[in-house]
Amino acid sequence: QVQLVESGGGLVQPGGSLRLSCAASGRISSIDVLAWYRQAPGKQRELVAAISRGGSTDYTESVKGRFTISRDNAKNMVDLQMNSLKPEDTAVYYCKANKWSGISLLTYWGQGTQVTVSS
Repeated sequence: QVQLVESGGGLVQPGGSLRLSCAASGRISSIDVLAWYRQAPGKQRELVAAISRGGSTDYTESVKGRFTISRDNAKNMVDLQMNSLKPEDTAVYYCKANKWSGISLLTYWGQGTQVTVSS
């Protein structure tokens, strides 16, 4: 099992910044991709950003140039730096880990952290 704990959410004004962190614990060996997803009220959960163990990154179009995902394999953490926040970034943000177990790819989710962008 892998446990993921997010932190860093909160209320911020439009144009402001927040940094989300996700700490992984448990059977963390062979964790491949770490990612941040978000889910706004009434909407489906969507991928925000992902980073592979080797450092390759991918972002959804709406956050490119504003958000940066980073990873510390030694500390088993993944962060999401969010700048120039907009009201439409308001959502619950979830950390996700993909882990290989033999030939099976397992998925783990954190409990989520609320981000509210409002004046």
